[in-house]
Amino acid sequence: MSLKRRHVLFGLVGLSLPWVASSCTSQSPEASSTPESTTAASSASGTAAPQKIRVGYQVYAGSELLAKGLGLAKEAFPNSEVEYLRFDAGRDVNTGLAAKGIDFGVLGSTAAAVGISSGIPYDIFYLYDLIGEAESLVVRDTIKTAADLRGKKIAVPSSSTCHYSLLSYLKLEGIGQNELTVLDLVPPDMLAAWQRGDIDGGYVWEPTLSKLQQDGGTILTTSKDLAERGYATFTVAVARSEFAQQYPDVLKQYVAMLDQAVQTYRDQPDEAVNALASELGVAPEEAAIQAQQSIWLTSSEQKDAKYFGTSDKPGATAKALEDTAAFMVEQKAIPSAPDQDAYQERILYI
Repeated sequence: MSLKRRHVLFGLVGLSLPWVASSCTSQSPEASSTPESTTAASSASGTAAPQKIRVGYQVYAGSELLAKGLGLAKEAFPNSEVEYLRFDAGRDVNTGLAAKGIDFGVLGSTAAAVGISSGIPYDIFYLYDLIGEAESLVVRDTIKTAADLRGKKIAVPSSSTCHYSLLSYLKLEGIGQNELTVLDLVPPDMLAAWQRGDIDGGYVWEPTLSKLQQDGGTILTTSKDLAERGYATFTVAVARSEFAQQYPDVLKQYVAMLDQAVQTYRDQPDEAVNALASELGVAPEEAAIQAQQSIWLTSSEQKDAKYFGTSDKPGATAKALEDTAAFMVEQKAIPSAPDQDAYQERILYI
């Protein structure tokens, strides 16, 4: 099956929500197998695969991390070295993709919208999950309502789904950005700032979210709440356009690998949760809770009109990205954004 793009305007098809997604500074790389040649043969597809496949991932309970924990890349690409590079924020994944330092990346919809708006050449080919309570605004227990945020210091990773969600919440509650201090901090720095008493709250994802709660924080709102109020968020897989064009069968096998991870989570939850717990560095019980806070999707489910749709009948994703970028422009978070066509042409149908 060939990879297809569809350049067309298409409405939200029953989903009048702007969506967006979680994000992820580069840490030490991890390799899952050993290279055998400059261009190796993938036994799964019988077609050429690169010597090395570089994946920019982030640590949250999703199908990409589960695939890593289960070692599925070794099965999918036995003759390629799969190198995993950890990132703490979507903007850093964007930087890695722009510099050709990684081939695949995990991005929240906000970071994806910002990256496409900036002209970074990559394609969206998989929708990992819809974000629910996995991202939330955690505050000191003295903050009881949105109005109490005035005059406070709230941290959030810039250009992430959490950033989009925080700005959406402030807008919905009638609070101007000039009425509080919003600090750009990636999750590890946010946790350290919280422990020092430098901030009053943070909008963040797991596992930092739970760590803030364990240190006395309380949840003021969640991304699930905001989705119900019209501002939903999601996470996508992207590939550098040059890589996708050169290795279309690698993308097909990558999709199959992610689908296998989702199916393992559904059919063998204990095995999946134990693998996630090891990657997250938490107890299996905590990993299970974190995994349940998002809605996992397979590639077939992503063909629904609410999501990717098909090449013949594109779905809501491009419009959602356009709406997200437009909102970020309105909030002066980014300078400008293109129209829906620019996002639609960056969606690959596999």
